[in-house]
Amino acid sequence: MSKTQIEDINRNIYDIKNKDEYDYKIQKGLTKEIIEELSKQKQDPDWMREFRLKALDVYNQLKLPTWGPDLSELDMDEIATYVRPKTKMSNNWNDVPDDIKETFDKLGIPEAEKTSLAGVGAQYDSEVVYHSMKEDLIKQGVIYTDMETAVREYPELVKEHFMKCVPVHDHKFVALHGAVWSGGSFVYVPKGVKVDIPLQSYFRLNSPESGQFEHTLIIVDEGASLHFIEGCSAPKYNKVNLHAGCVELYVKDNAYLRYSTIENWSKNMLNLNTKKAIVGKNAQVDWVSGSFGSKISMLYPMSILNGEGSKTEFTGISFAGKGQNLDNGFKVVHNAKNTSSVVNAKSISKDGGTCTYRSLVRINENAKNSKSVVSCESLMLDDISKSDTIPVNDIRTDEVEFSHEAKIGKISDKTIFYLMSRGMSEEDAKAMIVRGFAYPISKELPVEYAVEMNNLINLELEGAIG
Repeated sequence: MSKTQIEDINRNIYDIKNKDEYDYKIQKGLTKEIIEELSKQKQDPDWMREFRLKALDVYNQLKLPTWGPDLSELDMDEIATYVRPKTKMSNNWNDVPDDIKETFDKLGIPEAEKTSLAGVGAQYDSEVVYHSMKEDLIKQGVIYTDMETAVREYPELVKEHFMKCVPVHDHKFVALHGAVWSGGSFVYVPKGVKVDIPLQSYFRLNSPESGQFEHTLIIVDEGASLHFIEGCSAPKYNKVNLHAGCVELYVKDNAYLRYSTIENWSKNMLNLNTKKAIVGKNAQVDWVSGSFGSKISMLYPMSILNGEGSKTEFTGISFAGKGQNLDNGFKVVHNAKNTSSVVNAKSISKDGGTCTYRSLVRINENAKNSKSVVSCESLMLDDISKSDTIPVNDIRTDEVEFSHEAKIGKISDKTIFYLMSRGMSEEDAKAMIVRGFAYPISKELPVEYAVEMNNLINLELEGAIG
C-alpha cells in the first residue's frame, strides 16, 4: 500500500532535543530566597523584585484548583523556574549559537520572518535570544521588544499595565507566574498606526524538569491595529515540565487586535497558561487558537468588553490523544451596551484522550442590546475517548440576544462508507473528515500557520488511522 500523507509527515521536527547546556540554572523549588536570587539574576528594579515577593506570598495562600484535571503530580520542588541559555539576545540571526539556531531553523522561524512577518522574537528556555523588527515600523513608533528590555526602557508604560489585566489573585498559577516570570514580548502600537504584516514570538522549552513563564504584554492604542502570532513547542522528556505563561492584551478605543496562537507542547507538559484582554469602545479583539500536545492543559482566554460597541470573536480547536486531558474554553464579560461576542470552539479526541470545553458568558445589567453566539462541537474518533461541554451562561438583563449550541458525536461510519465508495481508502476518508472538521479554524490562520496546524493534526492522527 502506498504511504498516505499522514504517514509521510516527519514528527521529529518538534521533538528536537539539544544537550541540556546553560549559562545558569536556578535551584529547583519555590522559596523567598530562590525568588530573590532570580530577581538578582534578572537585574530587576526594586519595584519588580517587591512585586515578585508579594506574588509568592499570594501563591502560598491560594490552593490548587479542584474542579478540573488532576494536578497532583506537579511538584514545584522538582521544577527549576529559571534557565538562562548560553547566549545573549541579538538582533542578528548569525550571532545566535549554532545549536539554538539550528532548532529554530528547523521550526521555520527565520524563513517565516523573511517571507511573511514584520517582526520576530525567539525565546529559548527562560530568555529571549533573538529579536528583530522592520525599520518602517520603528519609524512609526511601534515598540516590539522583550519584556526585560521593556521594564528597563519603558518603565512607566510597563508599570501602568503589568498584571493589571491579569492580577495575581486571579488563581494560584497567575500568582506563580508573577513571582517567577521571565522573557516574553512587549508590544506597543501608537494611536492610528496600522501594522499590516503580523508580528510573531516563538517560545521553545528545551531544559528538562523546568518551567517556562514568559509574559506577553500588548497595548494597541486608539485607532491602531495589529495581528500578533505566538507559537510554542518543546521536546518530550519523562519528567514533568511546566508552562505557566501570561498574556495581557489592551485594545483601546476603536482599535483592533487579532491574537493567533498554536500551542504544541510535548506530552509531559502541564500547560497552565492565562490569557486576558480588556477591550475599549468600538474596539475588537479576535482570538484564534490551536491547542495540541501537553499532558494536561487548562487554558481559558478571556475578553472583558468594557467599551460600548466593543466586540470579540474566539475561534479555537483542541486535539487530545492518548494520555492527554485538555481542559480548554473561553470566557467573555459584557460590561457595556451594544457589545457582541462570537465563540466557535471545536475539539477532537482519540485513543482515550479527554477534551473538555469550559466556558463563561456573562452579560451584566448595564450591557443592554448586547449579542452573544456560542457554538461548540466535539468529534470523537473511537469508543474510548471522552468529550464534555461545561458552559456557564450568566445573563443579567432581558434586553439581549443570546444563543448556545453544542454538538458531541463520533466520526460518522456512513460518511466514511460513502467516501470509500468513491474510491478513497478508509484511512484517507477518516483523515479528510477530521481536516474538514478543523477547516473553520485553520482558514483563520495565515497560510504558513494553517499548514503547520494541518501538519499537527496529521501527526496526532498517526496511529489512529487504519
